[in-house]
Amino acid sequence: MSVKRTVHSSGLRIVTEEVPSVRSAAVGIWVNVGSRDEAPATAGASHFLEHLLFKGTTSRTALEISSSIESVGGEMNAFTSKEYTCFYARVIDTDLPMAIDVVSDLITSSIVTALDVDAERKVVLEEIAMRDDDPSDLVHDLFSDTYYGDTPIGRPILGTIKSINEMSRNTVFNYYKKKYKPSDLVVAVAGNIKHKRVVAMVEEALSRNNFLDNAGTPNIRPNTPIKRGPQTPVGLMYRKTEQAHMLYGMEGVARADERRFAMGVLSAALGGGMSSRLFQEIREKRGLAYSVYAYAQQFAGSGTLGFYAGCNPTKAVEVVEIIREVLSDVADNGMTHEEIERAKGAVRGSLVLSQEDSGSRMSRIGKNEIVYGQVMDFDDILKAISRVSAEDIREIAGEYLTKTPTLALVGPFKNPAKFEKVLKS
Repeated sequence: MSVKRTVHSSGLRIVTEEVPSVRSAAVGIWVNVGSRDEAPATAGASHFLEHLLFKGTTSRTALEISSSIESVGGEMNAFTSKEYTCFYARVIDTDLPMAIDVVSDLITSSIVTALDVDAERKVVLEEIAMRDDDPSDLVHDLFSDTYYGDTPIGRPILGTIKSINEMSRNTVFNYYKKKYKPSDLVVAVAGNIKHKRVVAMVEEALSRNNFLDNAGTPNIRPNTPIKRGPQTPVGLMYRKTEQAHMLYGMEGVARADERRFAMGVLSAALGGGMSSRLFQEIREKRGLAYSVYAYAQQFAGSGTLGFYAGCNPTKAVEVVEIIREVLSDVADNGMTHEEIERAKGAVRGSLVLSQEDSGSRMSRIGKNEIVYGQVMDFDDILKAISRVSAEDIREIAGEYLTKTPTLALVGPFKNPAKFEKVLKS
């Protein structure tokens, strides 16, 4: 693997992966700040700021920012998570210097005017409304709120209508100046590139406004267990929908836990595809749902294992009972050799196939560096998955599938009593 790493004197980290067989290149600037870093008064600030940095800099208008990338057939965007924010662009390799310059300009020189804040506020509120109109999306935020309670990691990435409406230009701009420092940045580049040349381009582009003079030490989030707020077993959000959207979950492994590979295999075996245990039991055998899946999510200091299903509201209790029966069986008896090997193959294969373009490779090395402080060798990841044994699955299933569950439901329900009764059975 041709991944190389340079740490600038400012604390800025630059990681690259050379892929000479392609004609594209992707650059991403990863910022070590997300919604879990926000106070209640600034809830949604990380995501709001992500929008605002595209509105103009000291040297480019919003139109010039977007047109510079689009005029060469490239793509540019950004996203915010609970723990980091990423601004990225993907272009043909000869246009990489321009792409690095444009993305760096957002980080060092955005002006965040009051007019832009007021205009973009409406856009973010529309995004919240769009989330609220999509119950399959809304149920994930409801689960986080129900599981973690009123804590930074439990709050929605988008913020709330109240917090966004009350956020001033000074609040957002001060958040920008405080959080966007060289030591909290990772620049990841992948594609038909050379590491030394990329380092030189990045250092030049990020030197605007003396940005790199603000030296510090890279911060890796500590794996301190997250304190959860007061929880209720069932979170309900009434919506007059044709389907009930449910997310049944419990505690999972945290990001630094080496058992995360076994948890990934267990998740795939339970709900990773059409051959998975839950898909077979809920959809194939009984026809109770169209969409059924499982996922393992890790943060610094916490993790969850979740199971989603969308079904007729009259069948919601039955689906919850089936999920509980399947998890109980796996916790008691483990899984068959065939199921485990199938899941391991699925996880390995999806990882390999996901690395077929420069953008995906950039995302992998950037995310690894921002959350772990290093980039794990890709072959080592595949080997770690291959080493997962039936005993590993039995142990992790026995420990985690018996944890106290949390259930989030979006649909035509007003009384959680019948679901609470199922969870106690």
